[in-house]
Amino acid sequence: MRTPSWVPALYLGPAVLIMSAACLYPVLTALQLGFFDWNLGTPWGSAVGVGWRNFESAFTNPRVWSSLRTTLLFAAVCVSAEMVLGTALALALERPVRGTAVFRTLFILPMMIAPVAVGLAWRYIFDAQFGLVNAILGLFKIAPMGWLAEPQLAFAAIVIADIWQWTPFVFIMMVAALANVDASVIEASRIDGANGWNMTMRVKLPMVMHVFAITLMMRLIDAFRVLEVVYVLTFGGPGDSTEILALHIYKTAFVGQQLGVAAAISVLLLLVVALLSWAALRLSNPLQSER
Repeated sequence: MRTPSWVPALYLGPAVLIMSAACLYPVLTALQLGFFDWNLGTPWGSAVGVGWRNFESAFTNPRVWSSLRTTLLFAAVCVSAEMVLGTALALALERPVRGTAVFRTLFILPMMIAPVAVGLAWRYIFDAQFGLVNAILGLFKIAPMGWLAEPQLAFAAIVIADIWQWTPFVFIMMVAALANVDASVIEASRIDGANGWNMTMRVKLPMVMHVFAITLMMRLIDAFRVLEVVYVLTFGGPGDSTEILALHIYKTAFVGQQLGVAAAISVLLLLVVALLSWAALRLSNPLQSER
């Protein structure tokens, strides 16, 4: 008996409505706000329509593009390092050895900590006077460094914090992918004389490349939405050397009280994240390769 066409709509309808209310409404509201000059705490009736002026101000502001470049560099460095480290750890702990369960548990702990707590922890670790990093450098007779006071070092600090927190996500994804590799293929390659390196590079990794690509896209999307760790760790400083786009939007909205301009900038961020999401959906569709 064929299922009536209204049955899927009946089951999917409530979820679609809830997701529409939770996702589309804020997006449409932000888009609407981009056409008005409105101050937080005042009635919406006092908002003044300004047309495309907020969008022109946003897209011609050098700090917006500087923040976008910082975000792109941050995402490229962090995600590249996380993919390499997470995959390497997954390969290292793929086979069951003594203590594997303990190591896997320890590796995923950073991902479970709240981002604000991560930012606070690394802020103390990089403290110029009492931080753990400078204390370790002192053991090697290296002078203390102002990790959060110099642009290059501050950028390195937020990169290290992000890598520490999100490498476990890549690790979990790749461990799950490697666990599903067909054992008969591995055994066949071993019989054919493949050593460990060849087996990893020519058999295992190609078979999990689909999961690798999806994980890469998910991490890129998350890297563009990072806010709390950078907010707590550097607040975009020194200067604007670590001011990523999400933090610039926050400052524009709640420090500069330019809510309309902030909404216009958020549209730019939305377009970038939407493009990455579209790519992730295409990569995650197993039927794409069959078309």
